[in-house]
Amino acid sequence: MRKFFLLFSVLFFSTFLVAQEAKQKPTGLEFTTVLGKKLNIRGLKNGLDIKQYKGKIVFLEFWGRECPPCLMSIPHYIDLTKKYKDKIAILAIEVQNTPADILKDFVQKHKINYDIVDYKTGAPLVNYISQRTRWNNSIPYLLIFNEKGEFVTSQVGLIPEEALEGVIKKIHQIDSKSNTKQSSQKSETNTTTKETNQSK
Repeated sequence: MRKFFLLFSVLFFSTFLVAQEAKQKPTGLEFTTVLGKKLNIRGLKNGLDIKQYKGKIVFLEFWGRECPPCLMSIPHYIDLTKKYKDKIAILAIEVQNTPADILKDFVQKHKINYDIVDYKTGAPLVNYISQRTRWNNSIPYLLIFNEKGEFVTSQVGLIPEEALEGVIKKIHQIDSKSNTKQSSQKSETNTTTKETNQSK
């Protein structure tokens, strides 16, 4: 867990665009989860814009149905989604090519409350991420984006639930301070403008 927090502190707001060859302008993607939810995703210079997750911290995970550490992560994500449903959104793309109908049964059986996409559907996003991060196909692979869609950090392997919760709180705290500062600056600007107008 300490290793993950160190990684988080080093990589916070680090550049999402790692691969020099990925200079093409990202296009929008539209696909459907195994439970029928539509998602609209657009690449940003340093992150992702997912229309349906606007204003939320996003966990994007590549996982596999035959991957033990991936399966161990599921209860963590279910708990976090229940606890922070207004603050986070989780999108998990299954990359071991399990058919969508089998995945749908899996989601219902395990009462998964976050979005699952099969590989055939999610492949364009997986390829796009791979080009920008040089992902080496190890799973589980988690990428985290803040409320503005900006890339925060990535990690391979099982991450303890308390570590993930710590990241959520840290990002939310930082963004809250940023919004407070912007509001304060806007207020000062309005006050100065008002005083200037009155002096005229």
